[in-house]
Amino acid sequence: MKIVFITNDTRFAYNLRREVMHAFVQKGHEVFLISERLGYEKEIEASGIRIIPLSNDRRGKNPISDLILQRKYHAILRKLRPDLVFTNNIKPNVYAGMACQTLKIPYVPNITGLGTPVEREGILQAFTIRMYRFGVRGSKTIFFQNQENVCFFMRHKMMPHHATPILLPGSGVNLQTHPLLEWPSDTETEPDSRMIRFLFAARIMKEKGIDLFLDAAKHFTALRSDVIFDVCGECDDAGYLSILHDLNNQGVIQYHGLQKDLTPFYQRCSCFLYPSYYPEGMSNVLLEAAACGRPLIAADRSGCRETVDDGISGYVVPVNDRQAVIDAVNRFLALTESQRKQMGIAGRQKMEKEFDRDLVVDAYLHILRGTCG
Repeated sequence: MKIVFITNDTRFAYNLRREVMHAFVQKGHEVFLISERLGYEKEIEASGIRIIPLSNDRRGKNPISDLILQRKYHAILRKLRPDLVFTNNIKPNVYAGMACQTLKIPYVPNITGLGTPVEREGILQAFTIRMYRFGVRGSKTIFFQNQENVCFFMRHKMMPHHATPILLPGSGVNLQTHPLLEWPSDTETEPDSRMIRFLFAARIMKEKGIDLFLDAAKHFTALRSDVIFDVCGECDDAGYLSILHDLNNQGVIQYHGLQKDLTPFYQRCSCFLYPSYYPEGMSNVLLEAAACGRPLIAADRSGCRETVDDGISGYVVPVNDRQAVIDAVNRFLALTESQRKQMGIAGRQKMEKEFDRDLVVDAYLHILRGTCG
């Protein structure tokens, strides 16, 4: 069969869909990826996947540009004539979905989070919901990453009557590429191994909880000399760049910018502090950090709360609550090192049981078997 994956960019495809795509290649199918080139192209193509580059301006709100994008999807898919299409992210779900309907190509959208335009009430929400209805109405199966998104689709009549929602454990986490790591103080090669490090890694924007993380950093670095607060990520909101550099220069945080590989940072940290209230599908950084054996502090928000067993593998805090974040950090600091390590092990066990990426691969292959049948 000829299978097409459509994502915003190759970075997303490589980090979160490579095992799925590779599984189809191993089954002998011809696999294509329609995506903007943002890295990892050689790695993707080396596994037998053909990339068709296409920029989709994922943050753009120009309807004319979106119409052009829909026509480009239509032209590519009309030429390829695939047997099955898997879409991911908002614009591919909507505009590639419309193209698939017109061409009568079976397709399966993956709702990788609603995004702010869909969730925030207003004119833009109404427009986006309407477009999403058009985008998914021809699909018989829709993948979701959390139950709240399923409920949102039902509540706003976005779910086609003939479609079956399938709940995935997010994108899952590759337990081999994110193994259980040694505790920082157990390895002599790590600098500052006796320091207690808190890590934030994400696109830098307000809704990802960066202000809450920075407030905690200011609070605790003023009180203690044994804590370090690390920040990794590019600034989606350019206004944060000067803030982060200023706090870095003051010694409040250590800002490392965008990192291709977060493993060294997971290795050094004692706790992954991520109070995001962004409309996530399922937070991949929380899954990765837990798989590496690091306790989590996360917001009581769909796409985040599911990754933590409160009080066992970390702490769940109320959404956008500065004091609650500080209290959770205090609770973590009050633990013995042995208790912190046990929290991390509990998180790893949770990932093995509930969030193994193999579960996601199996779900995609099940769709293929149904299509073949």
